[in-house]
Order: sequence, then structure tokens, then C-alpha cells
Amino acid sequence: MFERSVTVEYASLTRAGSPVTIPTTPYVNANGLTIDVSTGLTYPAKAERARRDPRVCLLFADPVGSGMADPPVVLVQGLATVRDSDLQTNTDRYVRLSMEKLPDATKGQPRFALRRLAWYYARIWIEVTPLHVRWWPSRSLEEPVRTWNAPEGTAAPLSDPAPSGTQPHAWLAPPASWHAAAQDAGRLATHDLTVVDANGFPLCVPVMGTEVVDDGFVLTLGGAAPAVIAGPACLTMHSHPERFTGQENRTIIGTVEPPARPGDAVRFCAERALADWSLAGGRPRLALSFLATGRRLAPRLATEAQRRFQPVPRVRLPDRR
Repeated sequence: MFERSVTVEYASLTRAGSPVTIPTTPYVNANGLTIDVSTGLTYPAKAERARRDPRVCLLFADPVGSGMADPPVVLVQGLATVRDSDLQTNTDRYVRLSMEKLPDATKGQPRFALRRLAWYYARIWIEVTPLHVRWWPSRSLEEPVRTWNAPEGTAAPLSDPAPSGTQPHAWLAPPASWHAAAQDAGRLATHDLTVVDANGFPLCVPVMGTEVVDDGFVLTLGGAAPAVIAGPACLTMHSHPERFTGQENRTIIGTVEPPARPGDAVRFCAERALADWSLAGGRPRLALSFLATGRRLAPRLATEAQRRFQPVPRVRLPDRR
């Protein structure tokens, strides 16, 4: 499941302790000890949240593109280690792994064009050491959960030192209202809710039913889903094709009210939507969107490398077979 999933929900915590969940691509580390995700060097917010507070979670609940007909749902809570002290090695790893796992994303693109995408391929890796794993036989979460806990005393390595200077500001403006994101709830296939558990870790679970109401959403969870605690929350909706060429994401921040009785729906009070970088449509539209994004992010590349006292990494493509 960890190796073959195209998408995992990766949740980290803001300074205020609110969860933010973003779909991303998971990779099992060659050492077998961590499950890793990445973020672009030019948009490092996911990594900086984890560097400040290493409590994160990964929800494997989207089988699209995995080749698995009826996979389980797996929730991993663990500690993050941020790696950005060797940007060239990070970039080489991401180029190799992403092209192996998502070949359709770059199929047909000339190699000279790919070499110019350092603003995208330059990466920060986030290695997640699992502490608690829960899994259910299906996304409905109706059957009893099974659990695994790391041996007592398990710890994660320290993150690389934080870069000098100031973290770059958000490069996309968020929507004026969360209602615009809510309009896509019926179209995007996968909905997941993230809350904060009693130990302060983000906890992400699949949503079985989503109803849009005036102040947010009414969410139906599976009967064996973990208990929801009142507090900050995040609702993430996403979709991508079986042969991964792009994706659409919507992320809404708010608070939850736990159900009055077990099995009742959860009330999610929406506050704001986050800006999202979605790549959808045919190849011409995708190419234009990618070019426009590159024009905005490429100027950050040298600055972010300098903040880490390193040269700008190069895109070194694997040899053709």
C-alpha cells in the first residue's frame, strides 16, 4: 500500500496547532524505516511546519492509480524529519523516483524542457518515522480497526537546521470565500477530514458523505472511525486520473463539533479555503498552467538555495533505457 499508492494525505500542524492536509505522493525510503513525502524548494511551507512541530500523519485512502482493486485504508501517525542540507541529492532522488512512479506526468516532454524545471524538481524531503499505525479493510471504516505501535522509545532523527532568513510568502492568493471551494465537493471524488487527537497529533480519516450547509459541512464518517475531538480541523477534497497526469485539490480550514451520539454526523464549521495549485485538463492546458506557475516560482529558486548556503541544484535526468 505504501509503495503503490499514488496519493497520500499528508497532514502537519501550523504554529497555532491547526492541521493542514495536502495530497502528495508517498515514497518508501530505501532504508525501510520511513515513509517519505516531498515539497518543492520554492514552496517549502509543508516542510517548515514539520520542522517546527514534527507530529504529522499520513492517510492512505485513495486507491486510484495504485493498481489495487480493494486496498485497505491505513492511517500512519509519526514524527517528521526534514532533509534539505543536500539539495542536489534531494533533487536527483525526486527526479528518479517521480519519473518511475508517475511516468505519464512527463511522457512525451522533451528532455531539454524537463532540465529547465529546477523550480519544480528541486526538493525538500520529509521523512516520517511511524509511531502508530491503524488500518481498516475498506474505506467505509465499518469493520474494526487493527493497530500497530512502534516499540517504546522509538524516536526520529533530528531535522536538518532551519535555513537562514525569512520563509517565502505564499505564492498564490487564497479564494475570497470557502464557498467557491465547496462548490466542487460533488465533483471531486475523495474527501478526508483531519482533526487533532488527544496527544496533539493530526488524525486524518476518510469521509463517507459530505453535505454543504450554510456555515460549512455535515460529514458522515465510518462506524469504526476514531473519535473526533472538538477543535481545529481541515477538510481536503481531491481527485486525479488513473494514469496520473494532473490533479485537483481543495483544502478548507475550520473547526469541528463532535457528534452528540456515536455514529452521528460531524459538524464542520468552515472558516477559509487555502490557495490550491491544481493541474487539470488536457495536455495543452496542463502545459500552459505549468509554464505560468514556473514564471512565478522560478525567481525563488536561487534565493531558497542561498538561504541554505548551497548552489542551485540541477535537473539531472536518468539515462534512457
